[in-house]
Amino acid sequence: MQTFGKYAFIVGLVIAVIAAIVTQFTWVAWVLALLGLMVGFLNITSEETRSFLLAAIGLMLSAASVQSIPYVGDMVTHIVSNVVVFIAPAVLVVALKSLLETAKD
Repeated sequence: MQTFGKYAFIVGLVIAVIAAIVTQFTWVAWVLALLGLMVGFLNITSEETRSFLLAAIGLMLSAASVQSIPYVGDMVTHIVSNVVVFIAPAVLVVALKSLLETAKD
């Protein structure tokens, strides 16, 4: 199952980039969100939780500021926005798993 999570992560990133370049269909967001849920459940271990959450928070906070880059800002904003749509459900799952693990102790 962990191999499936790795492939879901790679496929999610590829779809996020290609969809930002090619099209802006709403169904792409649903596909990215479902892949993000799979990644959150299958791919992130308890040892990776802290670094994953920290990296995801940094990505989400910086997503809005890339629009100000001249000439390529709009394209980069679309790509990063799709990546955030992909990562956000995984962050939710990992954060809830972390909270449940902390509550057990």
